[in-house]
Amino acid sequence: MIYRDFQDLKLSALGMGAMRLPVVEGDDARIDVPAAQAMVDYAMEHGVNYYDTAWGYHNGQSELVMGEALKKYPRDSFYLATKFPGYDLSNMDKVQKIFEKQLEKCQVEYFDFYLFHNVCEMNIDAYLDPKYGIYDYLISQKKAGRIRHLGFSAHGSYDVMKRFLEAYGKDMEFCQIQLNYLDWSFQDAKAKMELLAEYHLPVWVMEPLRGGRLAKLTEEEEAKLRALRPDETVPAWAFRFLQSLPQVTVTLSGMSNMEQMQQNIQTFEEDKPLNQTEMDALLSMADEMVKKIVLPCTACHYCVSHCPQGLDIPELLSLYNEHCFTQGGFIAPMALSAVPQEKLPSACIGCRSCEAVCPQQIKISEAMADFAQKLGM
Repeated sequence: MIYRDFQDLKLSALGMGAMRLPVVEGDDARIDVPAAQAMVDYAMEHGVNYYDTAWGYHNGQSELVMGEALKKYPRDSFYLATKFPGYDLSNMDKVQKIFEKQLEKCQVEYFDFYLFHNVCEMNIDAYLDPKYGIYDYLISQKKAGRIRHLGFSAHGSYDVMKRFLEAYGKDMEFCQIQLNYLDWSFQDAKAKMELLAEYHLPVWVMEPLRGGRLAKLTEEEEAKLRALRPDETVPAWAFRFLQSLPQVTVTLSGMSNMEQMQQNIQTFEEDKPLNQTEMDALLSMADEMVKKIVLPCTACHYCVSHCPQGLDIPELLSLYNEHCFTQGGFIAPMALSAVPQEKLPSACIGCRSCEAVCPQQIKISEAMADFAQKLGM
């Protein structure tokens, strides 16, 4: 197992994410406990020492199962991370109650790593509102030793992350973001990495395989990669990309079965970063993957000045592209939940004024109608 330095700790470069544990009969709330225990045992035996869970994973069952699975091991032999569930605004005034319950569920007296969960457009105002006392309470728990290291995870935009960092950055020790070779440009992960570097924050990675999308490529895409590294598996390319980024400390993989666990651990037995030729080829392939599906908006903003509704068309098209590429998902609905009703895609009146000035000749009105239908907003 490869290890990375974090302050005075040695963290396994591969962490076990507990959002996609094996389940019974496809029911996300019914974790296959013996199978999950076997995976934790295998991970521990093979040098994985970082385990990541959260309040809402598996309908609240993940923390319970991970706590039970890890309790037979010495407490100093693993690092456990969980998060305050700010993805649900109804939790904002319950930080103390939830934190105490999480310690109980995980059967520990402290968390090695604790995060503000999913900082995004929907919750940034609440996270920054002192009336909820979230920041003050978590800082107090860190001073008390019940949180050893405090950080945050983010699915939000660059601007949202910047607001959070301007407020709390001096007290953050790490940040967890969605990072993979597809999202390097598509979700502007490169710029987010640069922002975090300004605050000297190491990066924890979630969605290294983009929900499994990067584990299965077309025959043509596989052939391109095989020509460069004949013996490398397709999923391993995504991990090698991350091994090439010095800022990345822990890569979390939500492994759903023992086979995935074994393959990923085998990949992380060696540190094999990409050379420049391989990096260029991989990112070029990612760009081609995106271009096949998404609309070619360059965010020139000509459309905005011609929209009688005052819609932020480039931002809406960016979210539309994400939603289409992912074939659904939560990112677009989450971001749009913070947008006023009169600025949603459904507010487009189909006048086509924007299309008359679009250099890319995008059929914006059709995209807005399709987006509104897909979202049901």
